[in-house]
Amino acid sequence: MPELPEVETVRRGLNRVTLHRSIVRGDVLLARTLAYPDRPEAFWAGLVNTHLTDWQRRGKYLLGQLAQNDGKAAGYLGVHLRMTGQLLWVDPMEPVPTHCRVRFFLADHHELRYIDQRTFGRLWWVPPDQEPASIITGLQALGPEPFDETFSPTYLKQRLAHSRRPIKNALLDQSLVAGIGNIYADEALFLSGLRPTVLSCQTGPRRLAQLHQAILDVLTTSIESGGTTFSDYRDIYGVNGNYGGVAWVYDREGQPCRRCQTPIQRIKLAGRSAHYCPQCQR
Repeated sequence: MPELPEVETVRRGLNRVTLHRSIVRGDVLLARTLAYPDRPEAFWAGLVNTHLTDWQRRGKYLLGQLAQNDGKAAGYLGVHLRMTGQLLWVDPMEPVPTHCRVRFFLADHHELRYIDQRTFGRLWWVPPDQEPASIITGLQALGPEPFDETFSPTYLKQRLAHSRRPIKNALLDQSLVAGIGNIYADEALFLSGLRPTVLSCQTGPRRLAQLHQAILDVLTTSIESGGTTFSDYRDIYGVNGNYGGVAWVYDREGQPCRRCQTPIQRIKLAGRSAHYCPQCQR
């Protein structure tokens, strides 16, 4: 699933190419892609003849702010890519791939396509008289963004003090911190020297401060690399992210640690894989 760096890369790309172009029409090729409204005619009634003024990101969600031609607010276009979703900026004359689910036709002969092989992703139109979280209910449970001031070592200490969950599982909890998934939890734990199995409540202030900094460092590095592509993720031009080539531990089971040459191990925690170096992480 695309995580914060991948979604942030898509957001930046969308802000470069889609803003202030009218949505002239659209086509829904798989109706269940629409979460709200769930009828294509109602979805397009809210979007056609509006234009995007800004794309924002909240956790792994994308929110495109809409306006009418007179500048009046027209709500939001919400997108969650889930496991295999892609937003691609293409020429409308390009062949439509099998897994294209929604097509947005914009002014001046441009098209934004939503591609999704596994069909878990969802799109929303949020009317202008509603807050995004009232329609996209997953937004309600999100914790702070990693780069927000509210996300700090002190915050982590307070939230984890009584938790007996493994620290890896805690980092995947979107109510603790928004946007981190399997890839960057593994990478941040490596950089902070923490094993994924360490209990959250047994992680002291010094190590939590190291973890906090590691989270910021690995997310910054991945954003600069355009995210990670191991399978389906692409930016809006269809280009792979480059972080995977320099990952410390994620998806490197059996390969030598980049620091100490010890083979990277993989275990299961609550049904999710966790990669770590048994020598560098304690």
